[in-house]
Amino acid sequence: MKASRIAVAGAVSGIAVLALSAPAFAHVSVQPEGTAAKGGYAVVDFKVPNERDNASTTKLEVNFPTDHPLASVMPQPVPGWKAEVTKSKLDKPLESHGKQLTEVVTKVTWTADGKGVEPGYFQKFPVSVGALPEDADQLVFKAIQTYSNKEVVRWIEVPQEGQEEPETPAPVLQLAAAEDDAHGAAGSSDAKAEDTGADAQNTAADSSASDSGSGDSSDTTARVLGIVGIVVGAAGVGYGVLAGRRRDSGTAA
Repeated sequence: MKASRIAVAGAVSGIAVLALSAPAFAHVSVQPEGTAAKGGYAVVDFKVPNERDNASTTKLEVNFPTDHPLASVMPQPVPGWKAEVTKSKLDKPLESHGKQLTEVVTKVTWTADGKGVEPGYFQKFPVSVGALPEDADQLVFKAIQTYSNKEVVRWIEVPQEGQEEPETPAPVLQLAAAEDDAHGAAGSSDAKAEDTGADAQNTAADSSASDSGSGDSSDTTARVLGIVGIVVGAAGVGYGVLAGRRRDSGTAA
């Protein structure tokens, strides 16, 4: 009985821990595919897990930041989902590639054509964005998740540094340091030179290791042959001594 009570108590504790930790992982988030560098372009994934066990996620609305408007926003087609892009006029025109933009994308809405994100699954919604701002360290995308039972969860609380994560945090994209290539690809000649030098050093190291390995192999082979020779010689001496004893015994008889 005591062992059973301990087992039950342990199970209950484990369930409680899982219940408390689940919200920290099961919220709408955004992550770049590679690097999201300031001033560059990137593909970012909005990851939507299903938090419910009795309903599917059928709609996702992502609001793009208005304090740092993005000139280019292009969602990637997702099977089973319809994407709708909403544009709004800017109070101040935005210059991009020598052109003045008077409106930008302020929201992208994905609506499921079928079952949506069912319980126990998640879905990624990729979007190509740029140019990323050079005067910001992060971008906040407020999102609204709708379930098949009409429940709506608003992921709009902005996390604050040094404070606990809010109950319904908004997706936050962290921006990396600016790169020389405006499209987010490393194009620095110095970096290339460093890479070339590193490759040369690695090649030399590999060659040295290979030569060293060959020398070690030769030494090992020589040692093995020497040991084999000693063993064979010792066997021959032993055989000779044994044969001599047998002859001596026959002579004495």
